Amino acid sequence: MITYQDAALPKFGKYSTLGIGTPGDVVVVAGQMGADSSGGFPTSDGAEQVKMAFDNLGVALAAAGLGFEHVIGFRTYVVGREMIPEFMAGRVEKFAEIYPSGIYPPNTLLIIGGLVEQEALVEIEALAVRP
Repeated sequence: MITYQDAALPKFGKYSTLGIGTPGDVVVVAGQMGADSSGGFPTSDGAEQVKMAFDNLGVALAAAGLGFEHVIGFRTYVVGREMIPEFMAGRVEKFAEIYPSGIYPPNTLLIIGGLVEQEALVEIEALAVRP
């Protein structure tokens, strides 16, 4: 059985932040952008938005009783090819904090023309497994 709930994160449309199955099942975290808790984008720096998106993923995972160690994959959307170096820089910095072992989950990176919010430069979704 799957249940849906919301973490205390800004939302940009009608969707659940979390889809949670029974133990051992997959938890789907909707794409998170580099927005603050009020839904604002305090920076246009791509690397900072990447770090904020991972912070928001952390909030959603915690709401499901999980952490980054439970993530089995990410799907990342960046706006424009020129955003790739900023994405890589932000991810390197954040991954040093959340994955100190240096072992990272898979990530699919997609280059797109834009996101639902004009100011957003990145959106990252996660799949995790409950222990």
